[in-house]
Amino acid sequence: MFDWMIVGAGFAGSVLAERIASQRNESVLVMDTRDHIGGNAHDYKDEAGILVHRYGPHIFHTNAASVVDYLSQFTGWRPYEHRVLANVDGMLLPIPINLDTVNRLYGLDLDSAGMEAFLATRREAIDNIQTSEDVVVSTVGRDLYEKFFQGYTRKQWGLDPSQLSRIVTARIPTRTNRDDRYFTDTFQKMPSDGYTAMFANILDHPNIRLELGQKWNPARDRPRARRLIFTGPIDEYFDHRFGALPYRSLRFAHETLDVEWAQPVATINYPQTEEYTRITEYKHLTGQTHPKTSLTYEYPTNEGDPYYPIPRPENQALYKQYRTVAEGLSDVWFVGRLGAYQYLNMDQVIGQALATFARINSDRAPTAMVRAAE
Repeated sequence: MFDWMIVGAGFAGSVLAERIASQRNESVLVMDTRDHIGGNAHDYKDEAGILVHRYGPHIFHTNAASVVDYLSQFTGWRPYEHRVLANVDGMLLPIPINLDTVNRLYGLDLDSAGMEAFLATRREAIDNIQTSEDVVVSTVGRDLYEKFFQGYTRKQWGLDPSQLSRIVTARIPTRTNRDDRYFTDTFQKMPSDGYTAMFANILDHPNIRLELGQKWNPARDRPRARRLIFTGPIDEYFDHRFGALPYRSLRFAHETLDVEWAQPVATINYPQTEEYTRITEYKHLTGQTHPKTSLTYEYPTNEGDPYYPIPRPENQALYKQYRTVAEGLSDVWFVGRLGAYQYLNMDQVIGQALATFARINSDRAPTAMVRAAE
């Protein structure tokens, strides 16, 4: 009998396992369907000896000092600022859209004030911004929307931006300067030895036992622990009693080339052409020196592991049905992107896990944990 069982060895499950084991001196069984730790952030050396991310690129960035302080107990860091180009009209242009994007695309020579005036003539006035399309056309106009956002979003989500919540494209800024960094967070670094090495350090505690390659079986596994933290899909826990929550998945194609470099930046997006959404070259992220290079192509799909909760009002309404039932449980916590049915970045998941542990440690009622996980 363990004090805790945690389903999922990604960020949410691993952070909570470490906190419970080290701060409460309680026993924790961590179970994961996959045969490795680290969840979607898992990395490994491929046959060529190049460190790659099995489930697509994971770029660490945050403004939360508490998250950095926590992870820094388990990893060193290497500086890295992510840059992305979009293949648009046969050119590789900075994304998010900035001053150079507009100047090169339209053959202009604008300064920041000129770009603001240029965009002002193209924006569409929308009184009530509801969808992802509304966000973009009200910011940069329809032509830039169609070139950079519409096709990419259709591929990524299998839906037109007009069918998706505004939160999807609201995450992507538009800049009137030449800042070509994808993120502007105060902390932008990568784990010096990779994510898997960091997870191994997080989970290296005598109170933690790992069982990998084991699918959660409630009849068999729930009696093995007094309390449960579930980081898988919340609808799966309840056997889809209200219906399945929709998720978008990804298929990855990995490739190694006999050249030192294949791309000028880590990631190139393809909003207009190709079936894949983007190609990532990992040595840009890791700083590894190697005569060959490895790439990953991403193909969005409706089949496969759940990656992205689909942000539509009817899906949130369905999730709230599951959340209501979850709030009635006295010994189960739901945490993480799948447990809270939210599109969360890595640092947000870690922050959520740390906040959940603080509430567990204060002996507050489990119903508060469910709300905190949102």
